[in-house]
Amino acid sequence: MMSNLKLSASVFPGIVFFSCLLLYLYSTLLPFYTSSPTESRNSQTPSLFAFSSSRPQPQCNLFHGNWVEDPSRKPIYDETCPFHRNAWNCLRNKRDNMNRINSWRWVPSECDLPRTDPARFLGLMRNRRIGFVGDSLNENFLSSFLCILRVADAGAKRWKRKGAWRGAYFPKFNVTVGYHRAVLLAKYEWQPKQSTLSDQDGQEGVYRVNVDTPADDWVNITDFYDVLIFNTGHWWSLDKFPKEKPLVFYKEGKPILPLLGMHDGFKVVVKNMASYIQKTVPSKTLKFWRLQSPRHFYGGDWNQNGSCLLDKPLEESQLDLWFDPSNNGVNKEARQLNLLIEEALQGTDIQLLDLTHLSEFRADAHPSIWLGKKDAVAVWGQDCMHWCLPGLPDSWVDILSEQIRYRFERE
Repeated sequence: MMSNLKLSASVFPGIVFFSCLLLYLYSTLLPFYTSSPTESRNSQTPSLFAFSSSRPQPQCNLFHGNWVEDPSRKPIYDETCPFHRNAWNCLRNKRDNMNRINSWRWVPSECDLPRTDPARFLGLMRNRRIGFVGDSLNENFLSSFLCILRVADAGAKRWKRKGAWRGAYFPKFNVTVGYHRAVLLAKYEWQPKQSTLSDQDGQEGVYRVNVDTPADDWVNITDFYDVLIFNTGHWWSLDKFPKEKPLVFYKEGKPILPLLGMHDGFKVVVKNMASYIQKTVPSKTLKFWRLQSPRHFYGGDWNQNGSCLLDKPLEESQLDLWFDPSNNGVNKEARQLNLLIEEALQGTDIQLLDLTHLSEFRADAHPSIWLGKKDAVAVWGQDCMHWCLPGLPDSWVDILSEQIRYRFERE
């Protein structure tokens, strides 16, 4: 018995030492194999390229890459899609070179970008709603989106509720997609000049912009959609609001003094609209802000005989010449406004949909002179701003659907 006690006494310190060693190793290595509840929750719902977001960002950037010509590539819809807008239906309007326009494939630098699978996407979005809010370039985007999705549900019906300008309902999947036209996002209204005032300044009146008040077209849909894509920018020019009919900015019912110029007003509106979105749109809603779609007027602006009769995409080396603001060209506004948008959205969970760079290449993909209406070019000039369908916006849809898929497949 005494020998057993001696044995226990000699073994016990070794057991204590070994136990302490295990506890030390466990406490040291544990952080490498666990995460906080917040980190774990975020890792289950990653989203691509979130701007100022707590969600982790994947390594691959879908927005940077190059265009590769693939003669076997064909669009998945044609001119018979009922969601076309006539001026963008370049197949029906017999635009030259449509086969080549649709043969170019966007290839991100570090990964593959699959084409949207309409059935799979609609299945993922079953019982959900997607909303576009903004100007006609978001409507251009929407038209492509609807025509692609209709491939999986030929029974899709036109939809114009909740103040939507246009949209579609896909009954097989109970999915709704709507577009709300709000060109400035903020509410604005025309105020004619009082006849008793002096006419020396040449003004006919002003457009009052309430920077803290959303346009009526989308003020009531903040909790209706599961995904929202916002944009504004193409109306922020002297073409739309000349000095005879300028924008005057108001906040809390009072004019902002000193009076703001166009770009300063744009930044204030974007910042206030982003703040409104943060406060009123549920946090579970996936929110995007689409950056500017570049124009490709060559030789002058739209009202100065500018044209875009090109037969292939621009080279990378040509982009700065066309779009760098320091060159003061007619297409400079996209990059200028993007900088203001990026600054205004800092600190929000609104994700940037940066489609500008990949679109800058595609000077070949606009409707140009094929507008589907007699004398349209004589009246409006060439359209080097919107895009042919099928065409470039189909690649926008591929990117958007991938970003949405990353989010909802992980819920």
